[in-house]
Amino acid sequence: MPKTIISKLALLAGAGLLALANVAHADVLDNIKKTGKVRIAVAMGIPEYSFVDENLQPSGSDIETAKLIAKDLGVQLELVEITNAARVPSVQTGKADMVVSSLGITEERKKAIDYSVPYATLALVVASQPSIEIKGYADLDGKRIGVTRATTNDQDITANAKGANIVRFEDDATLITSVVSGQVDTVSSQSAVINGINKKMADHPLQVKFTQKETNLGIGIPKGEAGLKTWLDQWVKTNFDNKVLRDIYRKYHNAELPDDLTSR
Repeated sequence: MPKTIISKLALLAGAGLLALANVAHADVLDNIKKTGKVRIAVAMGIPEYSFVDENLQPSGSDIETAKLIAKDLGVQLELVEITNAARVPSVQTGKADMVVSSLGITEERKKAIDYSVPYATLALVVASQPSIEIKGYADLDGKRIGVTRATTNDQDITANAKGANIVRFEDDATLITSVVSGQVDTVSSQSAVINGINKKMADHPLQVKFTQKETNLGIGIPKGEAGLKTWLDQWVKTNFDNKVLRDIYRKYHNAELPDDLTSR
């Protein structure tokens, strides 16, 4: 084949790869405005954050936050229902434009996605029946403990309770069912999930044994989306300062957010 033809083919191939790269790195914020729709991923079945109410409608602090984001963007909201384990992949693969789903900000996740400044918090705790003595990670040795797969709790228990028998469930709803049905009697989860379990087990509620840590929550977005990150950071700060996000959190969690949250 003549060199000139080979050169032209190479140029065409290079142009094609460049076009694909440009599509892969399209501006998400610009696309949201063009389509008039924002796709926000939410893992349902998380008490107080995202759940189905008595009218079979999505509810919770994360649902209200997602609705407010869409309203202030001036676009339609498309809720993308996912599992906890799919929260990071949902934005990595382009299934959603962002994820608002009690997603703790961790250094490991920062390698895969970017975050807004913190908009809320959650407490990670270990809970069990009152008769079971647990004061720290060492007391979990040999014990069967339930966690939700790919959560901060999963990572923390895996790292600090190496002698535990860890049972992983795909989402918080399944974890709750496992406790209520007696499959596990010790869990590591967020305080909201423990509250959800205890509502179903009022006659023999779980007792919080120790707090693993407090975690800041961020809105997860694809890597490199500077325009979207700038918009979300300013949106969070504005709605935190005007107390809208504080009011949403208080409404569902009956607790106050830290004054310095957005500067963490």
